[in-house]
Amino acid sequence: MGSIVMEPTDIATYVNGGIVGNKPTKNLTTICTFANRIHCTSIFTGANPLEFSVPLLFLQLGICSGTIILFSQLLKPLGQPLIISQILGGLVLGSSGLSYVEKFKETIFPLEGFVCLDVVSAIGHIFYYFLIGVQTDMTIIKKIDKKAFGIGSCATIMAMILVLVYSISLTNLTDLTNFKYIFELGKLESFINFPMVASLVYELRLVNSEFGRISLLTSMASTLLSTCFTLLGNILAPHGGSKHQVLSELFAVVVLILVIIFTIRPATLWMVKMNPSGQPLKECFVITLLLVVLVVAFCCQSFGLRIYFASFFLGFIIPSGPPIGSTLVDRLDFITSWMFMPIFFARIGLSFNIYTTNLINVICMSIIVFVSALGKFLGALMISMYYKLPLRDAISVGLILNSQGALELSLFKRMTREKVINEEAFAVGCVWIIFIAAIITPIIRYLHHPSRRYIVQKKRTVMHSRPEFDLCVLVCIHDQEDVPSAINLLDALNPTRRSHLVVYMLHLVELLGRAHPKLIHHRLTKVRSSRFCCEPIVNAFKYFGDSNNETVVINPFTAISPSTTMHDDVCSLALDKKSSLIIVPFHKRFHSNGVMSSSKYKIKMVNHNILNSAPCSVALIVERGFLRVSKSIETNLYRFQVVVVFIGGADDREAMFIGARMAGHDNINLTVIRVLEMSEDYCVLRRNNNNELIKEKRVDDEALVEFRKLTADNYRVRYIEEVVKDGTGTICVLRSIGNNYDVVIVGRRHNPCLALVQGLVLWDEHTELGAIGEVLATSDFLGNAMLLVVQQHTRVANQNQLEHM
Repeated sequence: MGSIVMEPTDIATYVNGGIVGNKPTKNLTTICTFANRIHCTSIFTGANPLEFSVPLLFLQLGICSGTIILFSQLLKPLGQPLIISQILGGLVLGSSGLSYVEKFKETIFPLEGFVCLDVVSAIGHIFYYFLIGVQTDMTIIKKIDKKAFGIGSCATIMAMILVLVYSISLTNLTDLTNFKYIFELGKLESFINFPMVASLVYELRLVNSEFGRISLLTSMASTLLSTCFTLLGNILAPHGGSKHQVLSELFAVVVLILVIIFTIRPATLWMVKMNPSGQPLKECFVITLLLVVLVVAFCCQSFGLRIYFASFFLGFIIPSGPPIGSTLVDRLDFITSWMFMPIFFARIGLSFNIYTTNLINVICMSIIVFVSALGKFLGALMISMYYKLPLRDAISVGLILNSQGALELSLFKRMTREKVINEEAFAVGCVWIIFIAAIITPIIRYLHHPSRRYIVQKKRTVMHSRPEFDLCVLVCIHDQEDVPSAINLLDALNPTRRSHLVVYMLHLVELLGRAHPKLIHHRLTKVRSSRFCCEPIVNAFKYFGDSNNETVVINPFTAISPSTTMHDDVCSLALDKKSSLIIVPFHKRFHSNGVMSSSKYKIKMVNHNILNSAPCSVALIVERGFLRVSKSIETNLYRFQVVVVFIGGADDREAMFIGARMAGHDNINLTVIRVLEMSEDYCVLRRNNNNELIKEKRVDDEALVEFRKLTADNYRVRYIEEVVKDGTGTICVLRSIGNNYDVVIVGRRHNPCLALVQGLVLWDEHTELGAIGEVLATSDFLGNAMLLVVQQHTRVANQNQLEHM
C-alpha cells in the first residue's frame, strides 16, 4: 500500500472543484492507494484500466490533447489564437465543465491521479518556457531604444496608476480581504510579459513587419521594468516569508544566473564550434542539453524559485538559430505543445470552479482587469503618437501589449497557492485572458492585413518605368545554385549609363528557434561566412557590380526569418527601395526533357505569398538545365536568343516590355510572338457583349504600338503574329519555339474567357506559373532554355483609399 498525504483544505477544495494549497498545517489527511497499481494486467482478467496509473495517464493525455486540437480546429476559421483553444479546452475538462459532473471527475481525473498529472504538467512547463527562451533573441535587449522604452514603461506605469486609483476607490465598498485580492489581481494584470507578446506576434505572422519589431522591443522593455518592480516589491513587502528569505532567494537567483552565463553558455558555444557546419546538432549534444534543462530545473526548485525562471533563462542564453536553437525547437516543440502542455491547461481548469464565485466580487475584479488593460492601451497609444508612429501601428501596439497566455496562468496559480489572490481572482483572470485575446486578435489582423500593407499609389512595373530613370530590381536568392541564372538575367536587363541598374540582392535564410528575425545589410557590415550568411553568394554579386561599376549598383542583404513570414522581408524591402521588379527562383527545377528534378515546398509557399502581396511586378525564374553559356552575356562569343510569347493581358504586356529592355543589349536578339484568335476582332467581341475583352484588346494594341516605337531602329528585334483557333493551336505555336532560344518570357495570368487558353486552364493546377508557364515548364521541346514567368503589378490604391495606409 502507498499513501498520498494532503491537507484537509485540499480535499475539500478538490471535491468542490477548488485549488490545492501548500501551506503546512498540523492536521493532515492520508489517502491510501496501492503502490503496485501502475501497469494494468488485462481487461480479460477483470482489471479496470482506469484504476492503474499508466493507462489512466495515457487516457488523460489523449483526452486533453484531443480536446484542445478540436477547439483549435473549430476556432481556426475565426482567426483566433491558439491560447484561446488551450484555455477553453482546460475549462471544458475542468471543474467548471465536464468535471463538474462528479462521475466524470472521479473516473477521468480521480484524486489519486493528480500526482502523475502534476508531474507531467511540470515537465511540460519546464520545456515550454525553455523553448520560449530558445526562440528569443538575446540581441533584442541591445536594440531597445528610447522610443521602445518610453512606450513600454508608460504602458506599465499608466496601468498601475489606474489600478491603484480604482483599488483605493473600492476601500469603502468592500472588506479589506477582498480589497487585497482585487489590488493584487490588478497588479498582476498591469505587467507586460515579452514571451506572450512575442508568441502572438509570431502567430499573426507580423514578426517581420515594422509593427512586429516595435511590439517586440516595447514588450521586452516593459518586461524588464516589470521585473525590477516585482523584485523591489518582494524585497520591501515579501509574500509568505521574511525579508531574509526573499534576499536568500534573490542571492540564489544571482548565483544560478552567473553559473548559466559563465559555465553553460561557453559549453553551448563549444558545441556549435564542434558541430559539422550546416548539419543539425549532434544527438549527444541534444541529450546533454536536455539533461542540463532538468538539472537547472531541479536547482530552481531546490532554491524555492519559480519553476519556469531558470528554464526560460537557460533557453535565452543558448545561441539561437541553427544548429542548436533550430534543432531543439524541431525536437521539442510538437511534443511539448500538443502532449505535455494540454495537461497543464487541464490542470488549470481543475483548479477552480467558476460556479462558486460571488457575483459582486467577480464584477469588481473584472472591472479592475478592464482598467488595467485600458491603462496599458492608453499609455502605449499616447507615447506612440508622441513618437509619430502611424495611427494603425499605435493602436495595434496598445492592443498587443495586453496579450496574455500560459505565463500569466502560471502566475495566477502560484499566487492562489500562496494565498496572495483567491479562487475568484484566479477564475476572473483566466476568463479575461480568453476575452481580451478574442477581441484584440481580429482587430490586429484587420489593421495589418497583407492587402493593406503593400498597396502603393502608382504602378511599379518595368512597363511604366521611364527609360531615362534607373531600374530598381530586387533579386531573391535561396542558395548558390540560384546565383548564375540571376546574374545572367540582370546582365540581360541592359544596364546603361543613362539608365542604371540598382540591384538589391536578398539572400533568404530560413530561421528556426529565434523570435526576432534579422535583416543584414552587407554594405554596412563585413561579409564573412557564418551559419546565417553564405559569403560566396554575396561576393558573386559584388563581383558583378564591380565589373559593371559604371552602370550597376549592388546592395546585398541577408534576411533571416521563418519561412512563414519570409515574404514580408521581400515585400517590405521592395516597398522601401521602390523596386519595379522582384526576381525569385521557382521552387521546382526541371531537366531539359521536362522531368522535375527537385521541389521545395517551403520555397513554394514563400513564392505564393510574394505573388499575392508584392508591391511591384514579379518574375519567376524556372531552371530547365544549364544555359548554353555559363559566363556573362557581355562576352561576344555568343548571341543570346530571347523570345516573348504574347497572348494578351497585363502580365504579357509586362513581359513584352522586359523583353524590350533586354533588346537594347548588343548581344541579345529578341523575338516577340503574338498569338491571335482567328475570330478576334471588335465586331465579333461586340456581338458577344464581351466588353472586358474589348477593353483588354485595346490596351494590348496600344502597348504594342509603344513597344514598336521603343524598338523601331533595332534590327535585332523580330515581331511575329500567329493566328490560331483555340488552345490546341496555342500549343502548336509553343512547340514551334523548339530549343532555338535561351530565354522564354511569358505572362503568368490570362483572361480565362480567351479561347486561346481555355484548353490550357485544366493544366494549371493553381500553380504559380499560370497555364502557359506550366505547359512550357513541363514540356520536352524547350531544351535547356530558361523560362521567365512575369506578373505585372496592378494593385494600386485609389485616392480615397490612401488615408493613413
